[in-house]
Amino acid sequence: MATYCIGLTGGIASGKTAVTRAFEALGIVVADADIAARDAVAPGSAGLAEIVEVFGHDVLDADGKLDRAAMRKRVFDDADARRRLEGIVHPRVRALLVEQCEAATSPYAIAAIPLLAEVGGRAAYPWLQRILVVDVPVETQRQRLIQRDGIDATLADRMIDAQATRAQRLAIADDMIVNAGTLEDLQRHVAALDARYRRLAAPG
Repeated sequence: MATYCIGLTGGIASGKTAVTRAFEALGIVVADADIAARDAVAPGSAGLAEIVEVFGHDVLDADGKLDRAAMRKRVFDDADARRRLEGIVHPRVRALLVEQCEAATSPYAIAAIPLLAEVGGRAAYPWLQRILVVDVPVETQRQRLIQRDGIDATLADRMIDAQATRAQRLAIADDMIVNAGTLEDLQRHVAALDARYRRLAAPG
């Protein structure tokens, strides 16, 4: 059971997935908040039942699953609706992440939480021993988004602006990886952090 947990976060298109894969390749268990969020509202779950109770049946698709596009549209310009949705989903995500990290058989565990800065940082996740931020310059984010999603610069900027700022993320960081180089550079950074985290997590 892992009692030492690292929170991993970063802005959109910063390369969080590449970082988590590098940790996984070193045998570290990664609990993913995006997967936990899907599980929290899976068909038959208490989370989905509560969403339907609050927002109505029109947020379900033909198969009885949460219609994510309809839900996003519903809360996009309605701050109160977004807060109500977050109040249903976020506590369940946190509980699932705790459960997965505690069950990890690796020396330490990583909780990958893309919106960690936005949801309250360490105050929302007091069980995290350290927070690792994957950082890239905003211009790099913009270029990656345009290339990855086939969108224009205006939409890329809107997507970046919808998240916490780079400064807000760095303000909660204990550790940082600047992911602006090659995959080999990234793997070297991860290996160095892995060695450090193993030492910190060692009993005694």
